[in-house]
Amino acid sequence: MWTKCSRLLCLCLCVGQCLSVFGNPAETNVSKFLRHLDVIPDLIDVGPQEFLNVTYMGNIRADRGVELQPLQVRDEPTVQWIAGKDDYYTLLMTDPDVPEKMYPQLKEYLHWLVVNIPGGQMSLGDVRVGYVGATPPKGSGLHRYVFLLYKQPDYLKFDIEHVPRHSESNRVKFSTRAFVLKYNLGFPLAGNFFTSEWSKEVPSLHKALQTKGETLSF
Repeated sequence: MWTKCSRLLCLCLCVGQCLSVFGNPAETNVSKFLRHLDVIPDLIDVGPQEFLNVTYMGNIRADRGVELQPLQVRDEPTVQWIAGKDDYYTLLMTDPDVPEKMYPQLKEYLHWLVVNIPGGQMSLGDVRVGYVGATPPKGSGLHRYVFLLYKQPDYLKFDIEHVPRHSESNRVKFSTRAFVLKYNLGFPLAGNFFTSEWSKEVPSLHKALQTKGETLSF
């Protein structure tokens, strides 16, 4: 009886090790946290290995679903991770709760996309979609704002037009899964997220971002 159990345990351990080695990493604490709050499977199927360090002005950390005010996240944060000096990375920030979590008909809204980041030098990355903070619609409840970092297989050519901060082009109905599949980015290396909901400052934030009749939301 014990022999059979021991064999079964050894088999399970071997399978787990094989999955980790051959491209399906074992679930980490980060993954468990993201799964608990439905980032897995709403956005991704396999979670990152590490928590991404995301810090806004005033030393405000966007960490593990903490609720932040839209005004606190108005400007782009500092993002840090342990990077290989010869590696390239892609960073994205997306909201999967559009227009609201219960009925996300529009799925994702892309808030930020930086590609071909050399090492950990964010300032040298190619900003394809300019940063827009959280401006969720009134009455839509809490939204999740998710940061995902991917290690690229190499320097890549992205056929995504540059979208400035004040433009809504190519933000709505973004798909993290489709993007990752298209550019063969694999599993996220690091990730984190915060939550936010409408506040009285949102209309003024909308006004600051409005251009050519467009009003950025989410």
